[in-house]
This record gives sequence, structure tokens and C-alpha cells, in this order.
Amino acid sequence: MRKCILVVDDDEMNLKRTQMILERQYDVILAISGQEALKKLGRTKIDLILLDIAMPGMDGIETFEYMRMLLVDTPVIFLTASGDENDVRSAIKLGAVDYLKKPFLPSELLRRAAKELEAE
Repeated sequence: MRKCILVVDDDEMNLKRTQMILERQYDVILAISGQEALKKLGRTKIDLILLDIAMPGMDGIETFEYMRMLLVDTPVIFLTASGDENDVRSAIKLGAVDYLKKPFLPSELLRRAAKELEAE
């Protein structure tokens, strides 16, 4: 059975690009906001979450905190364009397994996703 990855990003181009990279190997579910991601988590078994940090409304850190309050223990890799070390530290401190700076190479995204999915 194929693993399922939830990709959360407020930029539709980033969502589509990430989906194109992953869809040959994984089932991919897209969410345009933190709120939409939280709704989708209850409907499908998700094996990995790729979560953008900078989003309007509910940002990635807040979304991640809600996931943990809901006892979602799915591994999370944060995606960040800013590279702000405080954001990255906050994400890791909350329990994220990794982060990836945007724009990322497709091979790097696939490598990190595979690493986390093999660890399960």
C-alpha cells in the first residue's frame, strides 16, 4: 500500500510543484491552509505531513500545535522560504522531524520524505 503525504501550503504553485514531485511514489493530499489540513487529517490515514511555516491566518507553527493537541503524532517536515532560525528552532522544539528550505531540489524532498517514511 502506498504511503500518503499531506502537503500544506498557501501557495497553489508550491502545492502543485510538490505534488508533481511526490505523486509517482506516494498518494498526495493537498491543503491550502492550516484549517483545511486539520479537517483532512480526520478523514484519511496520513503517513507524513509537509507543512509550510508562513501562511496567512493560522501559520504552520500554530497548525502544528493544534495537530499535537488533537494527538496527531504523524511526522512533520516543515517547509520554509524564510530560513528564519527562530522559526526552525520553534518547529524542531515542538517535535518536527525535519525542515526543508524553499525552493528545494526535487531529489532532496524525495530523500527526506523517504527517510521519514522508512523510519515508521
